[in-house]
Amino acid sequence: MPGKLIIIEAGDGSGKATQTEKLYLRLQKEGKRVKKVEFPDYRSPSSALIKMYLNGEFGSQPGDVSPYVASTFYAVDRYASFKKDWQDFYYSGGIILADRYTTSNMVHQAVKIPGDADKQKFLEWLWNFEFQLFQLPVPDCVLFLDVPPEYSRKLIRERANKSGEGQPDIHERDEDYLSRCYASYRLVAAKYCWQTISCTENGRLKSIDEIHAAIYDAVKRMVDL
Repeated sequence: MPGKLIIIEAGDGSGKATQTEKLYLRLQKEGKRVKKVEFPDYRSPSSALIKMYLNGEFGSQPGDVSPYVASTFYAVDRYASFKKDWQDFYYSGGIILADRYTTSNMVHQAVKIPGDADKQKFLEWLWNFEFQLFQLPVPDCVLFLDVPPEYSRKLIRERANKSGEGQPDIHERDEDYLSRCYASYRLVAAKYCWQTISCTENGRLKSIDEIHAAIYDAVKRMVDL
């Protein structure tokens, strides 16, 4: 019997990795059979085309690569991860906790497409491509961390300075693209009934523990663990 697939979703510089790790450790401490995965899976050769895309080798702007083409790069990476790393665990009843999933492409690639009708056509294509043709599992719960771009841009800069990382990728350095993605996240989250976690309050970014508490409460409400 399949287990549960829980997705933590948000834009760049939103603290997804931190919150995914905190939820993973808490569920583990409660004795749950849980496995954490993240996308893209940069440790795997399956992410090679994603790295080339994000490094600007196919064009310096996100829109230089068709959303259909870019989505194929990510779908192949997810398929490899599923088949090699978590298919058996999931189908034996385990909980999969994912830092991003197909849901990211629903936002980051759809935002490249002008016109609501063409966006909807893309979303329907992507759903069929990954969940029907690739037969990847459909999420049981998607949590969207709502971090407005003025906060996420600051977090991206702080992360780069702290880690000594090089230049941000073509998504992260395009501030207009990040703003459009944020607006798209809110629309897609409402359309597909994702659980929105507000990460700001009265002009401040909530603490890591405050956000974690809201995530944990939402998961307990939405998913029978």
